[in-house]
Parts: sequence; C-alpha cells; structure tokens
Amino acid sequence: MFQIDRRILTHFDFLIPILIIPIIAISYYLVSEASTMLGNKQIVYYLVGFCVFILFFIIPIKKIEWVIPFFYWITIVLLVSVDFFGIARLGARRWLEIPFVHFTIQPSEIFKPAFILMLAYLIKQNPPGEKGYGWKDFFKLSFYILLPFVLIAKEPDLGTAMILLLLGYGTLFVIGVNKKIWITLIIAVGISGPFMYNALHDYQKQRITDFMGEKPSYHVKQSIIAIGSGGLSGKDKSEATQTHYKFLPIATSDFIFAYTVERFGFWGACGLISLYALLIIHLMTLNFKLQGDPFTQVITSGISLLIFFYMSINIAMTIGLAPVVGVPLPFFSYGGSSFITFFALFGILENLLAFRFDDTYKFIKYNL
Repeated sequence: MFQIDRRILTHFDFLIPILIIPIIAISYYLVSEASTMLGNKQIVYYLVGFCVFILFFIIPIKKIEWVIPFFYWITIVLLVSVDFFGIARLGARRWLEIPFVHFTIQPSEIFKPAFILMLAYLIKQNPPGEKGYGWKDFFKLSFYILLPFVLIAKEPDLGTAMILLLLGYGTLFVIGVNKKIWITLIIAVGISGPFMYNALHDYQKQRITDFMGEKPSYHVKQSIIAIGSGGLSGKDKSEATQTHYKFLPIATSDFIFAYTVERFGFWGACGLISLYALLIIHLMTLNFKLQGDPFTQVITSGISLLIFFYMSINIAMTIGLAPVVGVPLPFFSYGGSSFITFFALFGILENLLAFRFDDTYKFIKYNL
C-alpha cells in the first residue's frame, strides 16, 4: 500500500488550474461550435497536454538539472536541421517530419521549455549581484538568447523569434541587469532600426506597410468587423455571420479573439482578458514568495511573460494595433503545439512549487 505525501497538496498551486480551466472550456465551446471535427481533435490535444503535464510534474527536475544544457543544445540542433531537412508550408520551413510515421514536429515549440529552463539554469549558477548583471554576464546570457532568435527568424518565423527575444530579455529585466546596459541597448536599437527593417523579407515588410497604412489588410478588416458587430453582449450562433460564413479567416486559431467578441461581445472579451490578467499577476506575485530560489523565479517569470506577450500580440493584431503574425492565444487558439508547450511549462512550474521543500523528491510513502 502507498499514500501520497500531503505536502504535495499543501504546496500545489490550485489557483493556476482554477484560472486556466475556464479559458480552455470557453475555447472548446467556440472551436466545437465552428467545427465539430476540430472540436474532437482538440479533445485529443487536451488529453496529450494533460499527460505531458503529469510527466513533467513527476520528473524530479531539481535532481536532474544537469540534463538541462543537453536539452537546450538538442533543441538547437533540431532548429539547425530545419534548414536542411525541414518541410516547407506556405513559404516557411518550420517543421521536421518523423520518418515512417509521417508525423511532423515544430522545433521552435519544443524549444520554448528548453529556453526557459536554460535561462533558469544559467541564472541559478550565477545569480545577479545587488546592482544586477554587468556587461560580461549580460553578453554571456545574450548568446543563449540571440542564437535561437537568429535560427527561428531564418525559417522564417519572425513572430516566434521576436517573442523569444522579448521573453529572454524580459526575464533578465525582472531578475536584474544594470540600468546602464538597458539605456545603451535602447539607443543602439533606435539607431539600427532602419538597417534591421531592410533585412526583413518582402512579406514581412508588407505586413508592416499594411499595419502603418491607412487601410487595414483583409484579415484585419474582417476581424474588426466581427469585433464591432458583437456589441456589448454578443450574438447568437446563427447571427455570427463573420465566422460561420467564413468571412473571418482562421477564426478558430489566429483570429479566435475576434470570434469570441462576435459571440460574447465586449463583456465576454473583458472576462477573457481578466482571466489572463489574473493568471499573469498571480504568477508574477509568486516571485515574492520565491526569494532565494532564482531557478523557480526564472521559470515563473518566463511563463508569465510568455503568456503576456502571446496574449498582447494576438489581441493587438486582431484589432489592428500590431502587424499580423502567427501568434496564438495561450490555451485558447485551436491547435496542439502551443497547448502542449504551455502544459509542459506549467507541469514544470507546479513540480517546482509542490516539491520545493522536498529535496529528495520522494513523495510516495510505502506502508508494508
């Protein structure tokens, strides 16, 4: 006979699933309403995501921290291999096909947990001083941030690359870097802005041109129409013409926020954003309870920033305040890659929180 150590339940953060489950439930309702087939496939993604969560929750992460650099460099090798063996879709080479089973993986999604774990590992090995990191440590950490940025931007997948760049430096900002470094970087980016624009692909320049122009692109125009037609309280399913008559493109993934507002109106949008805001605030406030544990602080900060950037960019592009990029709403947009990635990240976080006072990770007690 065996029983679970009660410390797991004591230290498990139940507020996280309480905030995430309503987001998942609303997403499933909308996706299945738009397409029964997609709804059924999403259930499969939920089951896989839950299994991934359990897997990362029970792995004794702090006992095998030495594996993290290997995990990071393996995912880097996968990103490099995309350039040689990747499958091209819609002009982008982002996927690898597993031989014989014809199943594809997207290395940039697998890389996200490896990226956050590697930052946590490096910062734990060398925490910042009272004045934050100096130039030497900043350059060292920047190498691990800029390398994947270059590889992913080359696919091209500038949206994901930019989010990882913001995530990396945002985490360093939270952990602590000397303010003189930030001032210098802001000036340098401002001066080099025109040169970076010239390095973009033509379709990326076109997205920026559409964003800066007087008239929005077709996608954004239909999205704004859907959002405006939702009013305060939304429409019935039969009246949601933008979505169900296929005027709104990619309604269940990239533009699902517009679909949400069309169905549930302004108040529904406020409710969804509030759930995300509460989740982000809760994760950031955990940092105050994790003083002296830089590893878990980086994981917590990284996840909260990742959710914030994904949510902000996705919503901004649907209302015409940002260029259109393929950025999903976390736990909300249809698809498996992003969903499973976030479940893996939260499995890691809950592991570190639930077992933070149990260095041995022996959470099963056997009674013979």
